[in-house]
Amino acid sequence: MHLPPSKTVHLLLYSCVFFLFQSSISAQQNPILNICDSPGNYTNGSAYETNLKFLLSSLTINASSSNGYYNTSSGADPDRVYGLAQCRGDISSGSCRECLNTSMVEIVRRCANKKQAVIRFDYCLLRYSDQRFFSQLQNGVIVYVWNVQNASDPVLFNQRLGVLMQNLSTTAANEPSASKFATDSINFSDFSNIYGLVQCVRDLSNSDCYSCLQSMVGRIPTCCSGKIGGQVLSVSCNIRYEITSFFLSSPRPPPPPVEALPPPALAPPPHDEDSNSTNTSNTDGNDNRTRTVLAIAIPVVLTFVAVTAICACILRRKAFKRKIDRQDDDEIPNVNSLLFDLDTLRAATDDFSDANKLGEGGFGPVYKGKLSDGQDIAVKRLSRRSSQGLEELKNEVGLVAKLQHRNLVRLFGCCLEGEEMMLVYEYLPNTSLDTFLFDPIKHVQLDWETRYKIITGIARGLLYLHEDSRLRIIHRDMKASNILLDSEMNAKISDFGLAKLFGGDETQGSTSQIAGTCGYMAPEYITHGQFSTKSDVFSFGVLVLEIVAGRRNAGFPESGPSVDLLSYTWQHWTRGTALELVDPALGNHYPTRDVLRCIHLGLLCVHDEPAERLPMSTVVLMLNSYSITLPVPSPPAFFVESRTRTDVLAGDSNIPASECEEPTNCFPANESEPPTNNSVKYSTNELTITELDPR
Repeated sequence: MHLPPSKTVHLLLYSCVFFLFQSSISAQQNPILNICDSPGNYTNGSAYETNLKFLLSSLTINASSSNGYYNTSSGADPDRVYGLAQCRGDISSGSCRECLNTSMVEIVRRCANKKQAVIRFDYCLLRYSDQRFFSQLQNGVIVYVWNVQNASDPVLFNQRLGVLMQNLSTTAANEPSASKFATDSINFSDFSNIYGLVQCVRDLSNSDCYSCLQSMVGRIPTCCSGKIGGQVLSVSCNIRYEITSFFLSSPRPPPPPVEALPPPALAPPPHDEDSNSTNTSNTDGNDNRTRTVLAIAIPVVLTFVAVTAICACILRRKAFKRKIDRQDDDEIPNVNSLLFDLDTLRAATDDFSDANKLGEGGFGPVYKGKLSDGQDIAVKRLSRRSSQGLEELKNEVGLVAKLQHRNLVRLFGCCLEGEEMMLVYEYLPNTSLDTFLFDPIKHVQLDWETRYKIITGIARGLLYLHEDSRLRIIHRDMKASNILLDSEMNAKISDFGLAKLFGGDETQGSTSQIAGTCGYMAPEYITHGQFSTKSDVFSFGVLVLEIVAGRRNAGFPESGPSVDLLSYTWQHWTRGTALELVDPALGNHYPTRDVLRCIHLGLLCVHDEPAERLPMSTVVLMLNSYSITLPVPSPPAFFVESRTRTDVLAGDSNIPASECEEPTNCFPANESEPPTNNSVKYSTNELTITELDPR
């Protein structure tokens, strides 16, 4: 096989490195993680093997010579190989290079002829695959390492460790230099600190990095609760803690970005010619002078080229940043690229036939469709009586189409022709959560594992909207029918028709037009029109309790004076009988600790005062970690069922009757009639608060 010169150099370098390190491999520590379970193999001498060797040497050289990270691919389909190399953020380039060289040899030795493989040492990660995996979160394999010695005060140790890991996770996921790496320490006692380190693969999004780290933190109790040292890691991220410092005092700063470096060229061997003794000395002299000139000229030329490349990259980066800044300053993105033709959607939905109708909400019916390329879609056809106008729709499409998160429904685009206004979303086969949760037959399909996955998925989606997206987004209509489920029952938040978007540090707003779904709206929004991220937290708390109980937030005849789910839950919580709230369809097949923790979190989220409700970042942490002690819940905002679905609160509510899918719970407790003025009374509760230990 004939190879281009550059690829031949890579192969030569790979061979040199292989033999150079083969003799010293036995002295290296074993990898912490090694995955070779590839679905396919390659044969020796194949194009795939050639591309793999080229890729591994390229990864090793570029990652160690730049900023400790590099990803690329080699070859062409079907023999293309994708690869990634990353070193720990605090080690030197020399240590990085040594670790990657070892990894390059070991991954081939341990995973011989495998088309996919991962190897992770303490200082570096190396991965390759025949499938593109960049920016994808992978936590399928988890590895635990721990110190067998226990802390002197395990409870306090776990509490302090939880605080440290939460701070590190937040820092790494939002690290300005995009290194996705953080180290710090926290005081444990007068004579001891806890030192921690976290790191994600750098191509992960901020939200996926945070989610990955929180998943690792949540597994600490599985292996390392109360232990003085531990490490939990996966392919995408890892965490580690010790009571002695094990990292450098500060991460090494990444150098300016440079173009990928080819392997160093090998000098050709001297060309031998016949000569006699009379001209040998002259030839040697010429060779010496040539070597001297080359020894001076080559470094000068290489330095000039490197400086020029760095300057060009910096200038190009600044120009790109100015371009992005100009784009961010635009009020509304261009939505022309997101427009669908009306005839296309008519053909996809069989002219919006009733056979393809999936359901109908407050803004209009939703239809299933199939595009000409086989893509399944869901088309929301806004009714003419909808209050959502053309400009508002354009704003929503332009902004929501940019949201990319696994727990948000993907918006493909819209159709704006004549009087028609339609939104086109990805189609999810399991429709919405309410069709399972509140159905007397289908709810048995929701075992506890599925319900817990749905709760955590909703929490992560809200965290992205509130903190990780480019703009802060308040959904304002979180409810079971707006949580869609994909084929694997993963939760995806949908319907941003009422969403409010904020920039900068804005976190709240107010309106005189109250719109939403009764039973899920926060009390401050109903009574004063005030909404914030904590309004969504309240709705999330209601959702959590509905998922646990398998019931809507409506009346409970068997609950005595309680007429809503929040009151019913609080009664059982204070009596110590919270497990009576659990959906009977679950039987006894659920972990008591998880259920109690979810009920506890739900009550914390529906606190009457917005400031006392948990932020979604804390909710996500508490769903993934049992080392964090939950605060004592307080009585939730109490409501009673109103007489009809169309009653108006305090004269300035504007809740569409079609949006009140359940009997409204929009009036203060102890009042059988709607208030006649803007003052709102709340009931008091004299019961003693009893905190249940979720463990």
